[in-house]
Amino acid sequence: MKTIGLIGGMSWESTAEYYRLLNEFTRERLGGLHSARCVLYSVDFAEIEQMQVQGRWAEAAEILAEAARSLEAAGADLMLICTNTMHKVADAVEAAVSIPLLHLADATADAVRAAGLSRVGLLGTAFTMEQDFYRGRLEAGGLHVYIPGSEQRTVVHRIIYDELCLGVVKDESRAAYQKVMEDLVAFGAEGIILGCTEIELLIGPADSPVPVFPTARLHAAAAVDAALSD
Repeated sequence: MKTIGLIGGMSWESTAEYYRLLNEFTRERLGGLHSARCVLYSVDFAEIEQMQVQGRWAEAAEILAEAARSLEAAGADLMLICTNTMHKVADAVEAAVSIPLLHLADATADAVRAAGLSRVGLLGTAFTMEQDFYRGRLEAGGLHVYIPGSEQRTVVHRIIYDELCLGVVKDESRAAYQKVMEDLVAFGAEGIILGCTEIELLIGPADSPVPVFPTARLHAAAAVDAALSD
């Protein structure tokens, strides 16, 4: 099995899910006591979040690029950025190393197409929903992407940073997300992309009227497939 490098800590709540999923998928594939070969570089999310808010993306890119170089030096054969939002700097991270970066949006688009769908709603941070770095990649993969209205985007973003990144899961927040998803479906979405890795702590398949695409789970599964490929 190849060694998977993880750039995590954004937030550590979802990075812990990545670690669990990588090991579960590896055990399912290989059986017995097998677990994933992986190395983790976990950043301080407080620093990254301030850079996001202040638009200091170049500085954030260098922090993640240094993490990527450290992972390659530690023996990683392939790499994941364990967050949707920070794929805004994916090109800079990928350019810093010689090992492949498995892009989260690509793994997600592959899963949507495999399900026979093309019109999807996107939930995530305001950066992910509103900017082109993620939506554009999905659309380049043949998807038509719907996002919530302005007020709903504010609610979705606030719940991620004020609650889910801190490990807080509230029933009223789940209900708020369900209303957002229902509106996206009414607008034409055939599925919902949970485009922030923390959203999977709050929303599952039973909470949506259409299929959901949990990006951390899809990303982890793609990484194990790649790590076990010839």
